[in-house]
Amino acid sequence: MEISSKNEYAILALIELTAHYTSGEPLQIRQIAAQQQIPDRYLEQLLATLRRCGLVRSQRGAKGGYILAREPWKINLLEVLNCLEGAEAQSAESHVVPKTVESAVIWDAWQEAHQAANTVLQRCTLQDLCEKCNARRQLDIMYYI
Repeated sequence: MEISSKNEYAILALIELTAHYTSGEPLQIRQIAAQQQIPDRYLEQLLATLRRCGLVRSQRGAKGGYILAREPWKINLLEVLNCLEGAEAQSAESHVVPKTVESAVIWDAWQEAHQAANTVLQRCTLQDLCEKCNARRQLDIMYYI
């Protein structure tokens, strides 16, 4: 299993919004893009998708931008990935009927791995990721001292 650029960029943007969540101030696309090194135009499309799914809200005006639609500890990675990739795409894979016993055994193992990954993604929230980023930054600072 690999993470696509689309998923990585969207999660990076959400981590940036999580880091600024307590301020209540929206972040503009250019701020998020610069901080996380994401192309502006691509980020604009990703945030529009996340907005349609109810994960972020947009505010208009001079001080407008994007903010999380809910608390970061209530948004998990599985929800984000389902928003970007569509839950239907994942469930469509489960309708494949293996043709041989060997294929069925392989398919069962793949389904088990997929379910385990979904369980991990469901437990991991944006808040968890933000806290892990902060902890890793602290370790990096301590390493250089």
